[in-house]
Amino acid sequence: MTHSMGYTPLSRRGFLRGSAATAGLVAMTLAGGLLSAPNGAWAFAPKTLKPETARVLVQMARDTYPHDRFSDAIYAQAVAGYDDKAATDAAFQALLEDGVADLNSRAKDGFGAGSYDRVGWEENRLSILRAIAEGPFFQAVRSDLVVSIYNNHAVWEILGYEGSSADKGGYIDRGFNDLDWV
Repeated sequence: MTHSMGYTPLSRRGFLRGSAATAGLVAMTLAGGLLSAPNGAWAFAPKTLKPETARVLVQMARDTYPHDRFSDAIYAQAVAGYDDKAATDAAFQALLEDGVADLNSRAKDGFGAGSYDRVGWEENRLSILRAIAEGPFFQAVRSDLVVSIYNNHAVWEILGYEGSSADKGGYIDRGFNDLDWV
């Protein structure tokens, strides 16, 4: 399907296929403890969490709340909040580190991957998440992500949300019906 502007929209699957090469570049960058986009568009240096833990949490965030239009920077910002909280809460840090170790173990045992974020197929990663969905690690990460991702003003702009309307007279007279993607 070609868009009226002359380009073909990129599907989630197409994005994942095209990002395989990028993953290798990111992995090389991560060896030094700095998570960053290959083009330098964003970077996150975890202070408390292990770099691998932060990297896996970014992938988990993308898999839990997938949006083709969100860059990895949006998900990395959400994970950066975990690093801050882990610095003052040893139990939370242990929950994250142990939870990621479990994800990585499941990735290795089930799919032969060295870590969760290196499981090549999205559906395989989702099967791992479904297996841990009722556990405290997944529940803690999922419930925090919904706030840390969707309370980001950059996300609001991407989704077309203009913020609170109560102080501007409400939505009826101000954009109630102007979203073209709903």
